[in-house]
Amino acid sequence: MSEPDPSEALEVDAPGEPNFADIFFPARPRALRTRARLRPQGAPSAAQVRSGEPVGSNSVYVEWLRGQSMLQDAKDIAGQFSGLGSMWQNPYARPDPRAAVQTASVWFTAYPISMITRPGRSFLAALADPHLWRTFERIGIHALHTGPVKRAGGLRGWAPTPSVDGHFDRVATQIDELFGSEDDYREMCRIAAEHEGTVIDDIVPGHTGKGADFRLAELAVDDYPGIYHMIAIPPDEWHLLPEVPEGRDSVNLDEAAEAALADAGHIVGELQRVIFHVPGLKDTNWSATSPVTGPDGVTRRWVYLHYFKEGQPSINWLDPTFAGMRLVIGDALHSLGDLGSGGLRLDANGFLGVERTHEVGPAWSEGHPLSQAANQLIGSMVRKVGGFTFQELNLSIEDIRDTAVDGPDLSYDFVNRPAYHHALATGDTEFLRLTLRQAMELGVDAAGLVHALQNHDELTYELVHFASRHRDDEFTFRGERTKGEQLAETIRRELTEALTGDAAPYNLVFTTNGIASTTASVVTAALGLRDLDALTEADVERVRRAHLLLAMFNALQPGVFALSGWDLVGALPVPVDDIAELVREGDTRWIHRPAYDLLDVAPQASASASGMPRARTLHGPIDAQLDDPTSFVSRLRDLLHLRGYFAIATTRQVDVPDVAHPAMLVMVHAYEQVPGQLQVTVLNFGEEPISGTVISEHLEPGSRLMDMGDGSAFGEVDQLHGFHVELDGFAGLALLVSAPRSELA
Repeated sequence: MSEPDPSEALEVDAPGEPNFADIFFPARPRALRTRARLRPQGAPSAAQVRSGEPVGSNSVYVEWLRGQSMLQDAKDIAGQFSGLGSMWQNPYARPDPRAAVQTASVWFTAYPISMITRPGRSFLAALADPHLWRTFERIGIHALHTGPVKRAGGLRGWAPTPSVDGHFDRVATQIDELFGSEDDYREMCRIAAEHEGTVIDDIVPGHTGKGADFRLAELAVDDYPGIYHMIAIPPDEWHLLPEVPEGRDSVNLDEAAEAALADAGHIVGELQRVIFHVPGLKDTNWSATSPVTGPDGVTRRWVYLHYFKEGQPSINWLDPTFAGMRLVIGDALHSLGDLGSGGLRLDANGFLGVERTHEVGPAWSEGHPLSQAANQLIGSMVRKVGGFTFQELNLSIEDIRDTAVDGPDLSYDFVNRPAYHHALATGDTEFLRLTLRQAMELGVDAAGLVHALQNHDELTYELVHFASRHRDDEFTFRGERTKGEQLAETIRRELTEALTGDAAPYNLVFTTNGIASTTASVVTAALGLRDLDALTEADVERVRRAHLLLAMFNALQPGVFALSGWDLVGALPVPVDDIAELVREGDTRWIHRPAYDLLDVAPQASASASGMPRARTLHGPIDAQLDDPTSFVSRLRDLLHLRGYFAIATTRQVDVPDVAHPAMLVMVHAYEQVPGQLQVTVLNFGEEPISGTVISEHLEPGSRLMDMGDGSAFGEVDQLHGFHVELDGFAGLALLVSAPRSELA
């Protein structure tokens, strides 16, 4: 791709001179220097001798649990940060999305159990490979989100139990040996910094797994019950509780038991949603334990809250002990100050407050002020030690906006993710234009969003903004006024019909949340390719073009652009029969988490070290793709070069105008540092060529247009504030708009 003509933009790119972004912004900050060590040499603390039965009356077992607990580690790590002058050197009160974006505006999101590595090499060691980071640097990737790599699952007696939610049910601060060691992690951070990169870790403010902390809570030891929303039910009311089946340690409450316990004043009862609802398996957000006898000799049965799965007890952020808060903050400090991460993803951070309401109806559990307060504490602490945070908050646009005022620096783009898939599936961008405009009107800055292709979760189509808070509000859609609830239902139905079932049997509905699919399989479904075994080379090229279009939508606007290993290699879903045990309880998301080999380091491997089957891929290894100028990754590299060269990530979205063709999308962005300088993205979400006029009141007549792709002149804005464009199918155009020459004189 040729460089833009300097006479048509700012003076840029003489050899050794600053580029467009350097003129606007300082260099990226380096990764955090580690400040503390929880464990010497990165090794776990030596476990106490295990003797006797794993019961509350055995003091050896209780002390062993303490030594394994996250709360104990939090006490140890937090004390190493107190009384230091360095804790007062960074601003922390307000989120700074543009500073976070400047740190790294393009992220690679990994998923530990899905990455194929060289034989004998751990996941974290593989991510510390200098060749991988050189390849990332060539593509334009400067941050790595590792996904969850610390120990997860639970404990039954002395024995660990496996994760029930892809390692998002954390039980320890230690790195899971399956993924490597703390030394591997620190080396990964060091290599990333050498390539102007940073590493982003995960913390889970909303819940843990059933590890040592939960088992100590069941035993009523010290502050541990205060970590969770758990209530000891008096023995004379145990008749309100269901029996726990043999071999289980808890059982989900049905609606009748939930209501009875709420009427008795023990729990707040029904919540606004039952996430992961599966009839007969998860009917409510509450479960009851079997009888447990503590060190005090008292036998208790507890009822505990879990927004997600039964093995993910929810953390109580307003218990008088503040044990849950201490646990979470300690975990964050460990990742940042001990391991060396530069940022943290906050998982399940929108569900940190729950309150019984006096009106008839469910308890207040979404958009609660306590969630905002808790997120402010987490975000402020992370900024105080020099890091940044991003959240995955699938609530209303107002909730995303309000949380961003004082909480995390960035938010995952749940606003537009289902909408851009809908645009591809229907060839009509109307709903996508509606969501983009809603975000602008309600005060969500696009630069504060993480615009992503595939991640580990499903294509979420809950459309919470329209289905809950704005369910009775009216929106104009397809020429008619329709209520938000009906609009959400229409979009869900159309997505489901186009991307699953007979149209695409390889994609599956995921409970009430969304669709299990890779980005590549969203594209194949949208293209009407029902049989993945019958794809031709021409079909694969169609998929690449549409896949690149989705990348253009996410990359050619303000904010972070994130993509996964599944995107880079073009992974297709795993046939459901190959992972029948994983989807047995209804979690169909496992089909879109296949194993992938980024650099073809283990061509004979049929699965990852964790046992995920290897994906069939349409794009191939990324280093080989870079040798082919027509490949997905080569074209992506050119796109990301353009994005970085012109500093699109830190512009401000100012208009999403009406369009001349249903498949067209136009986004107008302003450079705040250069008055009159605009960037315009024009995309075609259809496979057929289109032409039409782009009109926006923000385009000043006489302004000069330059094609950012090759630096060529593209004409001027006419007196009607517009210009004409022609686009091939699944094509995009990025234009730099400069003020009229008369204004520059």
